[in-house]
Amino acid sequence: MINVQLLKAICETPGAPGFEQRIRELVLEEVKSLVDDVSVDNMGNVIAVKRGQERKKVMIAAHMDEIGFIVNHIDEDGFLRFLPLGGFDPKTLTSQRVIVHGRKDIIGVMGSKPIHLMKPEERTKQVPLQDYFIDLGLPKEEVIKYIRPGDPVTRERSLIEMGDCVNSKSIDNRVSVFILLEALRLLKDEKVPYDIYAVFTVQEEVGLRGAISAAHLIDPDFGFGLDVTIAFDVPGAQGHEMVTKLGKGAGIKVLDGTVISDYRMVNYLKKMATQNDIPWQPELLPAGGTDTAGVQRYGKKGSIAGAISIPLRHIHQTIEMAHKRDIKHCIDLLTVAISKLDTYNWSFSNTDDDGQTPTADDSKEEFF
Repeated sequence: MINVQLLKAICETPGAPGFEQRIRELVLEEVKSLVDDVSVDNMGNVIAVKRGQERKKVMIAAHMDEIGFIVNHIDEDGFLRFLPLGGFDPKTLTSQRVIVHGRKDIIGVMGSKPIHLMKPEERTKQVPLQDYFIDLGLPKEEVIKYIRPGDPVTRERSLIEMGDCVNSKSIDNRVSVFILLEALRLLKDEKVPYDIYAVFTVQEEVGLRGAISAAHLIDPDFGFGLDVTIAFDVPGAQGHEMVTKLGKGAGIKVLDGTVISDYRMVNYLKKMATQNDIPWQPELLPAGGTDTAGVQRYGKKGSIAGAISIPLRHIHQTIEMAHKRDIKHCIDLLTVAISKLDTYNWSFSNTDDDGQTPTADDSKEEFF
């Protein structure tokens, strides 16, 4: 169904925001044979261009960075203090293994005050992020040989297959990197109507920074964000809280906390999915954002922008989980969407969505 070994390599390669060197090298190696031109801009975005039959520009953004940390202090006993790079839920960090990327990679473990030593009132409270430390199992004189303040830290988790799903750290957003590469692979020998700018962006987790600079450079006419979204389809969740469901198809973004997708792009993606028998579900995310906002806003004239979203359970936690069918459906939807852009009426007067409804079996009543 999908190339799990490639996805595994992409997810497991480190790349905290601002420190994307290793994942960038992997992307460059994978993409160079799939497109007409590849470059790296000053921020570190990988910009891969496939020439189309006309000179209109289509920008597709998938961020390479993963949530991580950065060392800011080494104490007298060799324990590390750190700052977050991206948003974390502190309760997920207790006793988790991490990798500190210094002069060499060193495994560490997140530590905090043992529950046995906590006061009764402390036991009922979440441990704040600033109370965690990283234990390397080494004295300070050994630690400082390899680790310095400013070194990045990433999570240590391998990708495994679990039922119909994949389970790993950093599926946000390495699954989108994988999807974009696989779509380019499918289109390698195909003609496309417009120039495709496949941008593997940096520093999304700290403010969409790579996408903003890339959109300003490219100035796209059309824009696609590729990112994960919440699948809160778990015990105790009410229907209106779920956002999306695992295994029910590609998410088509209507809005999130940073963007309202262009209704023309939303309707276009619905039409492409329905015409090509690709299961889909609407995504309305009440908070959070993706590179879609940067792609939409930061070209000189703005772009007709929307997003394809991959449903994800356990988002921004130590491990995350996606469904293999959803990943495949997102590859299929992206591939057909960028191939057929010239067939759609993009005028503002085209408000007809053809009455399209989600194709997930049980989604019609919940969403419409």
